Amino acid sequence: MVEAVADGEVKWSRLEAGSIKYLLLVEAISCKEALSWIKLRGMSKMCVESNALILILALRGNYTDSSYLANLVAYYLARTSASMSNLGFWEVPPPSPLTELFRSQPPPPRRKFPFYATSSPSYSNTPTSLSSSPISPPFLQQQELELENEDLGSINLRSDASIGGVLGEILQIARNLPENSTLGEPMGLYKGRVSERECVQLLDLMGQEGLLMGCLYFFEWMGLQEPSLVTGRACSVLFPLMGRSGMGDKLMVLVRNLSDAKQFRDVHVYNSALSGLLCCGRYDDAWKVYETMAKEKVQPDHLTCSIMITIMRENGNSAKEALEFFRETNVKGNPWSLEVTGSLIKSFCDEGLKKEALIIQLEMERRGISSDAVVYNTLMDAYAKSDQIEEAEGLFAEMRAKGISPTTVTYNILMNAYSRRMQPEIIEKLLLEMEELGLSPSVESYNCLISTYGRQKKMTDMAADAFSRMKKVGIKPSSQSYAALIHAYSSSGWCEKAYIAFEDMQREGIKPCIETYTALLDAFRRTGDTEALMKVWEMMIKDKIEGTRDTFNILLDGFAKQGHYVEARDVVGEFGKIGFQPTVMTYNMLMNAYARGGQESKLPQLLKEMATLNLKPDSITYCTMIRAYVRACDFKRAFYYHKQMVKSGQVPDAKSYQKLRSILDVKAAIKNSKDRSAILGIINSKMGTVKEKRKGKKDEFWKNKKTRSRPYDSNRVGY
Repeated sequence: MVEAVADGEVKWSRLEAGSIKYLLLVEAISCKEALSWIKLRGMSKMCVESNALILILALRGNYTDSSYLANLVAYYLARTSASMSNLGFWEVPPPSPLTELFRSQPPPPRRKFPFYATSSPSYSNTPTSLSSSPISPPFLQQQELELENEDLGSINLRSDASIGGVLGEILQIARNLPENSTLGEPMGLYKGRVSERECVQLLDLMGQEGLLMGCLYFFEWMGLQEPSLVTGRACSVLFPLMGRSGMGDKLMVLVRNLSDAKQFRDVHVYNSALSGLLCCGRYDDAWKVYETMAKEKVQPDHLTCSIMITIMRENGNSAKEALEFFRETNVKGNPWSLEVTGSLIKSFCDEGLKKEALIIQLEMERRGISSDAVVYNTLMDAYAKSDQIEEAEGLFAEMRAKGISPTTVTYNILMNAYSRRMQPEIIEKLLLEMEELGLSPSVESYNCLISTYGRQKKMTDMAADAFSRMKKVGIKPSSQSYAALIHAYSSSGWCEKAYIAFEDMQREGIKPCIETYTALLDAFRRTGDTEALMKVWEMMIKDKIEGTRDTFNILLDGFAKQGHYVEARDVVGEFGKIGFQPTVMTYNMLMNAYARGGQESKLPQLLKEMATLNLKPDSITYCTMIRAYVRACDFKRAFYYHKQMVKSGQVPDAKSYQKLRSILDVKAAIKNSKDRSAILGIINSKMGTVKEKRKGKKDEFWKNKKTRSRPYDSNRVGY
């Protein structure tokens, strides 16, 4: 059964199998009748829906989103056409129940792929500078990519794999559960009405809609039935959902209480449990599950090995340890596969061992396993992060020579590399090349371009233009997009535009990330607007966004330079609570602020605080103090700290030291002759090599005057 909507009119086609032998042929003929009707009427805008999943897969070649409406229509058509003996169709007007049904149903939400442990993992990795998130295995990220709209000619086909009837009722109950109630309470009405297969399907549907608690209570209800409706497939669907929601404890309870039946001692069930534990960071528990597999004599497969290598990488194990693990499993009968070698290559690339990763790739291909785009993406990303763009370009040329089509991630890796080199013109060429190949740039692609323009002076307009182009092509900006734009405005001193962009982001419902807040704080720091700085900081605390070291330094510098020393000290205290202890740079900024504010008397106290925290002053610390005392005409302390700087070996670079020496030379010329020789001896020493004389302890700023006893002279008068 097929329904077609074109220019506001609806046409339904029903067809019985009759004497036609193959069901797929029946479905194809039904679709043909609907399309022929559309063609005869000269309609241009149309949408064809079918519940025939086989037909849709054959036409489009991949999985498609489901529509609840198509199945409801299909059931009605099936009941109606049962009394008819020949092929036919309804034009306008259709049966009234169908019309009301079609008008009352909203369009279905976009859904995501569920992750099944039986599917092959993808170990691709997007560059870390593009988006960042809690720990999620790369192959799970690939499984969770949201389906994009695809056009088949001028017709948009959608299939509906969901089922109405009992499952539709239960799903509706789960969506609208009253407060303080569980799904298990109304499930008594459905005893004996749901099969094992339908239970798995319902778990999948609720997981896609984020109804995790409903999944858990429904799973509990399944186990209470006689006979139990819990199957290994149901566990394979539920375990990854629990892991992505951080329910590691409950997941381990379910794994420990698995039945001894053969279907639960299956490698796919254990793989799903390992995937869930990996998602929530329960690495030790994952190893326990892996050991349980050995005790239960469950043979690991290539997916098990791939997951365990990923767990080792996330847990801090070295790539060599991962290689040893693979060799052990290989001896036990686990062969080489694309998934396992991909995980190994990722482990070596993350440690910067690119040559070793290439050796593994060559060995993989020698064994007859061809590399795919994901393997090349991993290798290219490793070279790009090491600023070896030429090598990354070589791998890019190699993959194209082998007939491997690059993906959007491939181009994003190259764009990110050229972004670090501040070459926006090459990024523009890569965007054009993507369009020529039929690849759609992603939001990360434009983020690279906006960021590259924004970090260069006098190119803020180009950054804003790139942002506008992204919105024109229908790509929704992310919080990182706005962070790059705000940073561009900040670099040019356009604080007002930066805040307007921030407000636009909030109006669009995009939650600011830490990069967005940091860029906005930097904008107000540059203009010295401490009130706005405090306001944004309070907003960040309210949104429970933890700052980074860059956020800490920007806030500290912004308050301290404007003379708000109390607020600056508060920043140090607040960030200390979340683990950001003061560094040498922290005290350098405080010293610079106190010196600019004419409070050089506070500098020795800050130096003592550094000693308490075991922080060693650097050349910037000493130069800041010396210049502060020179401005205050306190030359004795200036020369004293110069001497301390020389003795500690913290001499600045030649250019900075030459400026400092010229200042001190001028001041030394006006000093009294008693101090002049000592002062010039220090200044003219070669970058601070002064022999330390062993004398008694001196006062901090004045020479000790020792009373010398004169020899007895009998010829003197009075003796």
